[in-house]
This record gives sequence, structure tokens and C-alpha cells, in this order.
Amino acid sequence: MVRHAGFLNAAGRGLRALLPALLTGALLAVGAGGVRAADPCADYVPQPKPQNAGRDIVGQDLDTIRARGSMTFAVYEDYAPYSWEEDGEAKGIDVDVAKLVAEFIGVTPVIRFVAAGENLDADLRHNVWKGGIVGGAVSNVMMRVPYDTAFRCRVEQVVFPGQYQEEHIAIAYRVAEYPDGGPVPAYFRFDTVAVENDSISDFYLTSFAGGQTAAGVRRYPTMEAAMAALNAGETMAAMGPLAQLEFYRGEGVAIHEPPLAGLAKAHWPIGTAVHFAWRPLGYEVEDAISAAMADGRIAGIFERYGLTHNPPEW
Repeated sequence: MVRHAGFLNAAGRGLRALLPALLTGALLAVGAGGVRAADPCADYVPQPKPQNAGRDIVGQDLDTIRARGSMTFAVYEDYAPYSWEEDGEAKGIDVDVAKLVAEFIGVTPVIRFVAAGENLDADLRHNVWKGGIVGGAVSNVMMRVPYDTAFRCRVEQVVFPGQYQEEHIAIAYRVAEYPDGGPVPAYFRFDTVAVENDSISDFYLTSFAGGQTAAGVRRYPTMEAAMAALNAGETMAAMGPLAQLEFYRGEGVAIHEPPLAGLAKAHWPIGTAVHFAWRPLGYEVEDAISAAMADGRIAGIFERYGLTHNPPEW
């Protein structure tokens, strides 16, 4: 599933909690007197913080991490090109960025592959600030976390340092089917488009223009399977996260980013998550990623995988 904006896990893993905002523009909605538009935390309601929990559950401070000589990173399983395991070796963009952070702090990275939960709230709860019901230890840092100011206000238990990429929703298409240029969503009233089931692209296209484009949607269990269908000529196009489209693109397939009418956010920052109590660790993670962004090492990671690096814009 697309784990890496409720953010919907099947569209950028970890995104389900923010899905309504992406589809309807709710994050931009104006409350009485325009307060919400001016202050994303106007509707803030404090959440419970973990109480009477040991360090093995809520994480470790920076000194403990350095004394131990290693730190743990949670990454989504089976989520190429961001994170996956091949012949017992952890690979992917998020894995390589995690290694940069560990090197900066001076410790060994320990990569933990985790399954995507129902939404981003659950992923952060299980992997950053509380732990799961079974095997409850959390990780020091979670990778590929979508960042949003309103969501940050709601989830007090976590801080979000070190944004290193901007996720984009794009459309891949067979050039032979569209010799004059790529399709826009309205085309899918008649043309076929592959999407990952229950992803942002799926929800968007099935609700676009009153559901007029739903007829063209063909659902697949993963983005890899959706792109395989496109590459095999089973569909005319595919819609999903840009990096996945690029990673799985076959011969005769091009990619573009047309305007996506009605989608409040077609792109959003991706970064890390750290337990709120360990701010010094969060500062180190921020410094490590900022340095790697500035000197081109993170852009180099994307280049090695044949992908476009879109730095977050502020």
C-alpha cells in the first residue's frame, strides 16, 4: 500500500488521517470569523500522553542512544522504492536517508520494517510514542511521515523534524495512446486508468466530477501491480505517487503532473517523526537531514534510484 496525507496509508502510507482534507480542501476550510484559516491549531484538542512508561516503550534520549551505539528506524515494509528488503538487505530511499542520520549522530542504524496501520495516528502510536499491543517497543525515528501543520497540532506526542522530500501525485501513460500529450482526469470518463486500491488516486478518481471518471478506474492491490498493468498495455494510464510511477515505469511510458481539480493537495512534505520527549534527538535528526539536503547527498540518493527529487518548498 502507499503508506507514506486523516493521511491515507494506501496513497502514501501513513496518510489516511488526512484523506478528507486532501480530497475536499478541508484543511483550507474557514471557520467562524476565518479563525481556522488563520490558525491551523484553532480546533486543537489535547491528546493523552503516555504515563508511567519505561524508556524501552517511549524511546531513548540522545545520550542513551550514543552510549548504546545504535538507533532504530521504522520504515514501511514492501514499499519500493522507499523501503523494502531484498536478499536480507534493507534497501530504498528511506533506508538510505536513515543511514545518513545514523552516520551524522555517530551510531549504527537498525532498520525495522513495519506494516502500515489503518491511519497515520495508528502508525505513530505503534512506532513512535506508545508501541503496539504485541511487541510494543517503539523506534527512535520513523521515516516517511507526511507533514501537515494541522495534524501536528492534533498529535502532541510526536515532533516532525527533517523533511527531505515532497510527495507528488502524478499520472503515467502510454505514449502510443496519447501521442499529443498526457491525459487529465476528465479523460478517464472513457479511458482506463490503473490505481492502487483504496489509495488517494482511487478515492479521487471515483469521486471526481460527481463520479463521472469512476468507470475508467481499474484497481490493483499495489502500485507495482497497477504499473505492471500499464506496462503490459492492460490500461491506458496509471495514477499514484510520482516516485513509484518512475520506479516501475516500463518502455513507452511517460509521466506528467497535470492540474488535479478538486484535490486540495496534490503534493505534501515527507519527513521523520520522533517522540515528543526526546527533543535533542529530534534536533540532531533535523540537522543531519538539513546538512544532507544542502550538500546534495539526499538528491544523490534519489538519482541513484533513477527518481526525481522534489525538495520541500516552504
